[in-house]
Amino acid sequence: MTDRENAEVILKKYVKTDHFLRHSYAVEAVMRALSRKLEPEKEEEWAIAGLLHDLDSEIVDYMNHPELHGPKTVELLKEEGFGDESLYNAILCHNKATDARMANKMDQAIFAADPITGFINAITLVYVDKKISSVKVKSITKRIKETRFAAGADRTAMKSIEKLGISFPEFAELSLTAMQEISDVLDL
Repeated sequence: MTDRENAEVILKKYVKTDHFLRHSYAVEAVMRALSRKLEPEKEEEWAIAGLLHDLDSEIVDYMNHPELHGPKTVELLKEEGFGDESLYNAILCHNKATDARMANKMDQAIFAADPITGFINAITLVYVDKKISSVKVKSITKRIKETRFAAGADRTAMKSIEKLGISFPEFAELSLTAMQEISDVLDL
């Protein structure tokens, strides 16, 4: 079994709802695309970080204890004997409530990738056909400025991709394309 196959088995052991599974696959796709651009030799590692970043989403009471989201995932992965410190730190970095220190590009990438997938999903759902194939990059770059639209989406985190030398419009296009490529998995 490959690391990716093993990661998916672990994902499905802890994540049962379609919403969280689809989100995990979306972040995996965006992380894979970002790795191809920034560190192609680490594509599988980045993708797995995206796939497993919310492993604790149905276990931790994120609203009342946001600081536990991420550390619980790391705990579960250690119990499963899966991953290494690089993976664990990336998972911690996707949630600023953990106060984890970003040590590399993967850490910064997952911090930005996590919220953009939900943001693109929200944009998709306002389209009449509710199909991600209808979404345009221009819609994403326009909606990012509308603070009342998808108000919970962390725009600062999404825009932090610029720290890696990627403009927000380029990130929007990369993320949208990655998600469109798995539209059947995302049911969009």
